[in-house]
Amino acid sequence: MRQRKYTILLAVVALVMSSCGVESTALTTLPPSEAALASARLPTTTEVPPLPTVPEARREFEEWDPSVFSDPTRIDNQWMPLRPGTKLVYEGITNEDGSEEVFHQIITIITPLTKVIDGIETVVLWDRDFSDGNLAETELAFFAQDDDGNVWRMGEHPEEYEDGVLLDAPTWLAGIAGAYAGVAMRADPQPNTSSYSQGFAPSVEFIDRALVSELGLETCTPAECYSDVLLIEEFNVEEPGAFQHKYFAKGVGNVRVDWAGTDTTREELELVSVETLSAAEMADVIASALELEAHAYEINPTVYGLTDPIVVP
Repeated sequence: MRQRKYTILLAVVALVMSSCGVESTALTTLPPSEAALASARLPTTTEVPPLPTVPEARREFEEWDPSVFSDPTRIDNQWMPLRPGTKLVYEGITNEDGSEEVFHQIITIITPLTKVIDGIETVVLWDRDFSDGNLAETELAFFAQDDDGNVWRMGEHPEEYEDGVLLDAPTWLAGIAGAYAGVAMRADPQPNTSSYSQGFAPSVEFIDRALVSELGLETCTPAECYSDVLLIEEFNVEEPGAFQHKYFAKGVGNVRVDWAGTDTTREELELVSVETLSAAEMADVIASALELEAHAYEINPTVYGLTDPIVVP
């Protein structure tokens, strides 16, 4: 199971964020430019690679109706609210195959940027994943909410690094190269319901699914204690017995991650802080997200290159 793991005028961004009522908080230092970190580039090509053969048993994706997205960037699902200007920091460990524990940190920022994917306007998230203090992955992720309140994962552009060297960029975007959008969070998740696709992208072997496991749990993290917590169990049908557990609190979103069964990564994370970024801080975020998008166009012209650029409000 795969783990998820332009310069902007500050005055313009400040005006936008100020008008949205974004408050000021301290910002941790941003890492060096991800593009600058890559001492080796992935080869680029203008040829669309052939799709792998996918057995019918794996072709299970969610019914897609673009007509039910009248306000897709307003993501107010109580279990997965995506409010622009929010920064969430998660910390924990990974313990690959029972080996030495490695400190793990994920920083997720919900940007005010939008991007059209498969005809739907989406909210852009910028994630950074650090392993033992080193950047392991940086990612743009795209989400939209339908009129019923379901949050959809519309695609991802991750860049995976080791020692500052770019290793891989398994991009998938709904509507391109056989990929389909998946459900990131149901409007009314309930136990004892069927599993659902979180996205289907055979070109990068992304076929993860989820199942609502429990409601009404309690958990405490360094950020806060939460009640009435939702547990979602994620899995991949090609890795039977391996599960990742994600815990969601109302009005916050994901607050804890752990594992079960034969999951080899053995990742454990908990939410340590939630911040609202200032206009100046968000200007740095926007610049970094646009830089990452420029790199995506450069290294992935056959998928990312088929999309229109991110829109700055």
